[in-house]
Amino acid sequence: MSEQSRFMLVASPLMEHSPAFDRAAALAKAEDAALHIVAFDYLEGLATASLVNEQALEQMRLGYVERHHRWLEEQARPLRKLGLTVTTEAIWVEKPLEEILIHVKEQPMSLLIKALQHESLLSRVIFTPLDVHLLRECPVPLHFVSHVQHAMPRRIVAAVDPFHRDGQYKDFNDRILHEASKLASACNAELDVVYAHDLSSIGADEFNFDQSSTFFSTSKARTLFDAQSEAFNELAERNGIPAERQHMIMGNPAKVLASYAEAYDVDLIVMGRVGHRRMGRLIGSTVEHLLYKMPCSVWVISPQQLSS
Repeated sequence: MSEQSRFMLVASPLMEHSPAFDRAAALAKAEDAALHIVAFDYLEGLATASLVNEQALEQMRLGYVERHHRWLEEQARPLRKLGLTVTTEAIWVEKPLEEILIHVKEQPMSLLIKALQHESLLSRVIFTPLDVHLLRECPVPLHFVSHVQHAMPRRIVAAVDPFHRDGQYKDFNDRILHEASKLASACNAELDVVYAHDLSSIGADEFNFDQSSTFFSTSKARTLFDAQSEAFNELAERNGIPAERQHMIMGNPAKVLASYAEAYDVDLIVMGRVGHRRMGRLIGSTVEHLLYKMPCSVWVISPQQLSS
């Protein structure tokens, strides 16, 4: 008998019941997983209070953490009545990233769930938000919950980018589809697969086109389109995706996916990330661009899992 999977929900330090709680509970129930709810507390005003001595300040911190843990237990109680295995934890820490990564590795967790913390563009330029740090460093699937219509996802999209020279990332695209199909099956949700391709984002030299004018000639563009279509069809067929669920759409990936999600009431998009130097490609930094623009939740798969 296999060991039960464990999901981790990162709760807000402000004792707020966000839609991420309902999504985490629904997913844990659907996949028969245990749920660990953890809050990483740190309140600047309390942490830097200067009108009390250190001992009194420590008692205030401990009191806040204890109250938060009791609040988490109140949120967990109805979930346990539904048959879920739920544990809770509250920790005082100024910078939670390292603690989160330790929890994910040592517990271990198979999924990290967190409400997306919306940040302004200026704020993201000056300070890297926790969500982006997690996006770059977390080795397990990340589910950023935002714009929730249904606790249990009803419509899921797997976003793939199968056209790479020498079959680069072939296995990663297969993993994205495998994870999305497994999730859709557990949630009894519809699954569509979208390949948003943008010819302008592909360097001419990458595919042996000598000059941009040649690259954008009708014949060369047709050849490239046919190659992209063939790669997408092979990927979909290999993973048992029916033709009516395959969608190859030309355009900027971020704009295509956002528009598709809004037009078809998508609950979440499953995608992968591999790095930050391939600007403009879906597999890469596009996930960061999408994170704050999507009209639905985002499920991100990391390539570190390929060896697991």
